[in-house]
Amino acid sequence: MSTVRAAKMKLAVAIVFDAADFVGGWIPGFGTAFDALLTVVAVVLFGWKGLFQLWEVAAFPPGMDLVDGFIPTLTLLAIAELREAKKQEAALAAEQVEQS
Repeated sequence: MSTVRAAKMKLAVAIVFDAADFVGGWIPGFGTAFDALLTVVAVVLFGWKGLFQLWEVAAFPPGMDLVDGFIPTLTLLAIAELREAKKQEAALAAEQVEQS
């Protein structure tokens, strides 16, 4: 599987989880627990960059999970990874053209 294809799959997964986070944030107590779970998912998908998801665990004020649901952290991470994958693929293609 190409890196761009893998990044697109991660983007699809991220969109689904961010949509669930948006909906789940309306349920008191569920939002913070789900954000903690999403941090684990983010680290699995994006490595150390997934730790940026931790900002959503810190709800301000406590119990108020509505604000972080409007910022699709996983989707933003996936878009950044997709951009990097496309840059790498383009650089590899340019290198192959130079060699031929």
